[in-house]
Amino acid sequence: MLLLMALFAGALISLQAGLNSQLGVLLKNSLMATVVAFVMSVLVSGIALFSFTNQWPDWSAIRTVPWYLWLGGVLSATGVGLFYFLIPKMGVGTMMSYALTGQLVLAVVASHFGWFGLPQMPLNQTKVIGLAAMIGGLVLLNR
Repeated sequence: MLLLMALFAGALISLQAGLNSQLGVLLKNSLMATVVAFVMSVLVSGIALFSFTNQWPDWSAIRTVPWYLWLGGVLSATGVGLFYFLIPKMGVGTMMSYALTGQLVLAVVASHFGWFGLPQMPLNQTKVIGLAAMIGGLVLLNR
């Protein structure tokens, strides 16, 4: 079930990237499309948060969060803004394949080192071959 949910999440990202990049084209401003996407995200996330959350962190817990963990929104806005800027120029398939390559390479490195307290998954020969095969496939997709 988790694998199907992960595939669904990836499909949604491709779909929303295509929709919102076209919004940026029609508005003649990819940054405006980014803002619209994040405003809608805040609304939907806020509704979900208030609907399903019955326990809130106290101030002392919030203060113990490392500073760099608050930067996720900066990374999201930058990445999403770049998607909406680049998709009309590259096409959604090409952009998603390059984005996927970047995600895979960084994910393998982050997993190898166990960054941010996530499970450590050491790099081995099988994973290197798998990563190379996926990158090779993505190169072939863009020929």
